[in-house]
Amino acid sequence: MTLDTHLQRLSLALREAEKCVPTPTAFCVGCVIASTWPPDSGNSVIIAAGYSRELPGNTHAEANALTKAHHLTESDIASLFPAQNPSPGLDELLQQAEVYTTMEPCSVRTSGLPPCADALIQAKVNRCYIGVGEPDDFVKCEGAQKLRDAGIEVIWLREMENECLSVARTGH
Repeated sequence: MTLDTHLQRLSLALREAEKCVPTPTAFCVGCVIASTWPPDSGNSVIIAAGYSRELPGNTHAEANALTKAHHLTESDIASLFPAQNPSPGLDELLQQAEVYTTMEPCSVRTSGLPPCADALIQAKVNRCYIGVGEPDDFVKCEGAQKLRDAGIEVIWLREMENECLSVARTGH
């Protein structure tokens, strides 16, 4: 895929982040998950999206997008990949997934909830495109390093860094 395609997907994640209810104690983050099936086919489709605090429980964007992906039915997956018979399973799709997140996935949660980096590692996603590193406003984030250490490719899309940070800090 081209850089333009990756930036378009990060723009979609940024639109998700803009849906966040601002709070002075957390960032507004958006996430889009796309997957390619069959592998290396170039048939990449968005399978889920989410934003911070979208679902109950002080939730983060990546965790919300993963939760929504896990709620896809076989019928939902078949409609996303109509040319595939049988349709791939969710685990297969996540192993091919590219995650687009406006801010580096968290490596620690002050709330005690599991970090997003751990959730992406557990899902075995293929790569993660990040708009901006998490500033040290609340915690020292090492999410990108955790992902790399787990074998997940990390790609920084610095072209939208200022916009991602501006939206993230809405309400601060």
